[in-house]
Amino acid sequence: MWRIRSPYVVIALAVALGAFCLTLFIKSPPRPSKRLFTAEELGIYNGSDENLPILLAVLGSVFDVTKGKSHYGPGGAYNHFAGRDASRAFVSGNFTGDGLTDSLKGLSSSEVKSIVDWRDFYLRTYKSVGRLIGRYYGDQGQPTKYLKGAEVKAARGAQLLEKQKNEESKLPSCNSRWSQNEGGEVWCDNGYPRLVQRPVEIALTGKMSKRCTCIEEEELGQLGLETYQGCDYLAKSCRV
Repeated sequence: MWRIRSPYVVIALAVALGAFCLTLFIKSPPRPSKRLFTAEELGIYNGSDENLPILLAVLGSVFDVTKGKSHYGPGGAYNHFAGRDASRAFVSGNFTGDGLTDSLKGLSSSEVKSIVDWRDFYLRTYKSVGRLIGRYYGDQGQPTKYLKGAEVKAARGAQLLEKQKNEESKLPSCNSRWSQNEGGEVWCDNGYPRLVQRPVEIALTGKMSKRCTCIEEEELGQLGLETYQGCDYLAKSCRV
């Protein structure tokens, strides 16, 4: 058996052992898995610097869309989304000035649902790299009441769309076609074309609309059915 004679070696071993023990009790602070961006920081990643990735945000979630550089880079069709959160523009189609905003004020539940669907598309298609501090996430990355409100409204929109789909499946839609020379036409193989209100639509979009449905002859006396202008009562097809 051998012995350690040098006191310096003993001291060195003791220090090493002590350091090892400390690592068992002292843990490094957790590193955030994703980065928090300010609006100014996100704006740097707008595709103008080829050495930086291209980022965009939807409802405060930040995505790396560099692999879609041809679309999101300078000159690309979607470059206006790069370096910012322009959630509203996904449904408004307004890609200039005040249209490039993350505000959803005044949007219907179906429009908010569409924006949430866009966010989910980016989650499936691109890498999520962080959160944008502002309307939808706080300075610690926590969801705000605006994000929660948007998600609740989107869920309501999904419910209403499903309700509308179920209700409209009970009445078959008209066939339709349109050409530049002849205009539009609707017709029914079974029944007669009638316009009916879409009551769920006002909750979805804030506007009332109508659709063409095919009604059997014995049901033509129901309230709420509208004959196309200029179309005979028992016509199977109507010009629109």
